Amino acid sequence: MKKLELSDVKNIYEYEKVREEMCRRIIDLKRRRRVQVGKHLCFVFENRETALFQIQEMCRVERIVDEAKIREEVEVYNDLIPGENELSATLLIEIEDRAEIQPVLDRLMGIDAGEHVWIQVGKDYAIPAQFEPGHSDADRGKLSAVHFIRFAFPPGAIEAFKKQDAYLVVDHPGEKARTRIPDEVKASLLEDLSS
Repeated sequence: MKKLELSDVKNIYEYEKVREEMCRRIIDLKRRRRVQVGKHLCFVFENRETALFQIQEMCRVERIVDEAKIREEVEVYNDLIPGENELSATLLIEIEDRAEIQPVLDRLMGIDAGEHVWIQVGKDYAIPAQFEPGHSDADRGKLSAVHFIRFAFPPGAIEAFKKQDAYLVVDHPGEKARTRIPDEVKASLLEDLSS
């Protein structure tokens, strides 16, 4: 998937003209790219459009107009865009009850280490999540509620993904769950895998 360039980002004035329509479109897109697994884990699959929206919103909220700073945002958010034969997602640990935040995060410590999260495609392919480092510190007992992950599809797995059921699987001492990736989500993800 093509990475974003500085020229893709609208200035704040031009963005305000299209923001309402873009917000509606991205909300609908993210709805079709969201999978809940278990009680607290939500995967939102990212692509070029979702990354551009986040850059536009960041520039709008923080009033970023300096070209060098916008370029930095583009570089950061380009990491969310999947590469060839990849899917990328933001894994959100969603906890509504404030009293449960620390106990749930403590229970999920280490979810980003090892192979606790994967996409299962049919019986032949278990595609492990590759977590971006720096979102937890096991030595200090700190786990972020937001993680960026990639799933690198080996040869043959994309064809299998087209034809067979696929599941997001979490197998961690603090959470065990398996959710079939809905057809609507799968169709959207196949666009990423074919671009």
